[in-house]
Amino acid sequence: MNQRNVLLAVVLSAVLLLGWDALVGYLYPGARNPAAQRVDTPAEQVAAAPAATRHSRTGGLDAATLALEKRDLKTALAGGDRIPIDAPRLAGSINLATGAIDDIVLKNYRETVAKGSDPVRLFSPAGTPAQQFAEFGFLANGAKLPAGPWRADGAKLTPATPVTLSKQAGGLAYRIRFSIDDKYMLRAEQRVDNTGAAGAVVQPYALINRTDRTASADMWTAHSGPMGAFGGDANYDVDYDTLAKEGPVSPQGRVGWTGFTDIYWLAALVPQKDAQASAGYRALGNTLYRADLIYAPVTLAPGSAVSRSTQLFAGAKEMVVLDAYEAAGVPRFSFAIDWGWFRWFEKPFLWLLQTLFAFAGNFGVAIILLTIIVRAALFPIAQKGFASMAAMKAVQPKMKDIQTRFKDDKLRQQQEMQKLFKEEGVNPLAGCLPMLLQMPILYALYKVFVLAIDMRHQPFVLWIEDLSAPDPAMILNLFGLLPFTPPSFLGIGVLAVLLGVTMWLTFKLNPAPADPVQQQMFAIMPWVLMFAMAPFAAGLLLYWTTSNLLTIAQQKYLYAKHPQLKKAVEEERAAAKAATQGS
Repeated sequence: MNQRNVLLAVVLSAVLLLGWDALVGYLYPGARNPAAQRVDTPAEQVAAAPAATRHSRTGGLDAATLALEKRDLKTALAGGDRIPIDAPRLAGSINLATGAIDDIVLKNYRETVAKGSDPVRLFSPAGTPAQQFAEFGFLANGAKLPAGPWRADGAKLTPATPVTLSKQAGGLAYRIRFSIDDKYMLRAEQRVDNTGAAGAVVQPYALINRTDRTASADMWTAHSGPMGAFGGDANYDVDYDTLAKEGPVSPQGRVGWTGFTDIYWLAALVPQKDAQASAGYRALGNTLYRADLIYAPVTLAPGSAVSRSTQLFAGAKEMVVLDAYEAAGVPRFSFAIDWGWFRWFEKPFLWLLQTLFAFAGNFGVAIILLTIIVRAALFPIAQKGFASMAAMKAVQPKMKDIQTRFKDDKLRQQQEMQKLFKEEGVNPLAGCLPMLLQMPILYALYKVFVLAIDMRHQPFVLWIEDLSAPDPAMILNLFGLLPFTPPSFLGIGVLAVLLGVTMWLTFKLNPAPADPVQQQMFAIMPWVLMFAMAPFAAGLLLYWTTSNLLTIAQQKYLYAKHPQLKKAVEEERAAAKAATQGS
């Protein structure tokens, strides 16, 4: 009997592990070893469309493709006249040959945790493997403005020095005045003057063009891809696959903003509030996609002019920054971070983590302090739960008596039990409440660690250089000494082992289940959790392990206050062990 129970528990655990590995691959792509992405050279892209790309959680190019990107980028940025962009958080240039903003890097963020790593590149010129750029243009009588260089009236775009580009064609004078703030927002004021003798119908437009090869994975917990706000609501419904398979999409409702989002980065166009504009998304083939923003046509008589002002956000999805832009009038801009239904719960956690980080100077320490605060807040509930458990132990003889007397009348048995609980002031569910309250907290923290850019590349101690990524110190490859990467469900790190050990200790302090199968499952569960949680963010494991340690201390304290409960638990465990050995 005992061997059968153990075998059943092992089989169930194996099924859980394998199923969990598949689920983690869906929820948390690229946690350990993102698949390499083959990227053709620009010439090859024209010849044939590449195979579908498997995206990692945070996106970006693999090492080989990144080398191609740097080579092509060097060539693209060396040719043609450019106006440098220099702002506190952005740097890059405007291409005068096309008028496109196709060169932007983020000064405050690095590609990797390695020393000397390049800044994160958000925009790259057309034809490069990581291409993404914004273009502001005009349609005149239904035709696109002819190609040709723009003239600039300034040498550098900074928050203090706007730059105006200008050109003339077909009796129309075109101007684009670029300005930039001290964060991530650029503004393009597009103006057309009819200097000719005939009328003209003009439409200013803006677009963002990008490849999806650099895109982060689109998960059910975090949207990546085309996104915007339409009719007052954030729209997460469109993805790259939809556009490639089903064709262009034109969201309905007034356009608040539109563009492309990754897990940490956002490129978005914000139209002029008092102007009529429409938006759409389309696949261009060869992994290229475009977000369009076009204003309603305006008929210009000779001597008249029309202007439209469009903002371009190109930067990091920092909660405070997005909230500030939303407060300044960009509708639903904070929803670019896909918090989901529990945003009211998750955003305060991030705010508290940011506050604790400002105090401690280390995000790992901030997580530990957050855990202490959460456990302290839940302590009164845990104390009541232990008191209820003690009371339940005291009334167990009466409960057994009721079960014996009414064993053939389940309804009467339940009624008598409820009556007993009411008379003795016992709540049988009170002991489960702390665990139930922990689940939404764990989910909220999971979302924070996955979505919040504040966690990106934040170190803790020793080998943990990025709390938003899995623990890199994996036991099976001797902490990186052996040249292979274990699969995610075998990639057990130090934090995962600590989680398993502390979870086992917490289970040891709890009453043993009466059912032998449940006993075996509870004995194996800590080690199953150790495997299951290994691919998740190190910060989440740090929180859970710290929480387990505090739970152990809390249980020892509460057992000291309720010695009768501790004695009952020890007796139950001894009896359960004897029953298991005798079966």
